[in-house]
Amino acid sequence: MAVKIFWTEEAISSYDKVIDYLEENWTEKEIAHFTENVANVLALLSEGNVQFRSSIKKNYHEALINKQNLLIYRIKPDQIELIMFWDTRKNPKKKKF
Repeated sequence: MAVKIFWTEEAISSYDKVIDYLEENWTEKEIAHFTENVANVLALLSEGNVQFRSSIKKNYHEALINKQNLLIYRIKPDQIELIMFWDTRKNPKKKKF
């Protein structure tokens, strides 16, 4: 049974920022790689039998999308809530979620 994935406004915004950055500085190949990696992680999460590493905040988890980006999410009883995409080069203490 597939678990529902819910995108928060922050998740949508931070995803769009990554795409914008890739469009400005990289090629379509890197954009395709990023979107494919996100789709793969979301497919694993929706299957409901995968849980990535725990975050510093209780009940939150982090899925590595690529070397530069994490997906932060939390598991709720009826859905998986995507919180934000985080640039791994930033100070982890500045994560606001």
